[in-house]
Amino acid sequence: MSHDDAGMPEIWPQPDGTPVSCRDKLLVLRENHVELHGILRDAFEDAVIMGVDEAAMRRILHGLVDSLRSPKA
Repeated sequence: MSHDDAGMPEIWPQPDGTPVSCRDKLLVLRENHVELHGILRDAFEDAVIMGVDEAAMRRILHGLVDSLRSPKA
C-alpha cells in the first residue's frame, strides 16, 4: 500500500452493508480517495506551515466533510 492509499477502506459499504463490487465503481472510488488524500494532505501541510494550529485545522477539515449534503436529498 502506498502512502496515498493511507486510510483506504478495505470495502466500500452500501446502505444495506454489502460491499460495492463493481470493478468500475471500485476504480472510481479508489481514484477519488487517492486524489482527496493528496489534496487534504497538501491543504493541511500548507495551513500548519503558515501557522494554523494542527488540531484546529483538523476540526476545520472535519467541518468541511460534515457540511457535505447528500446528492440523494
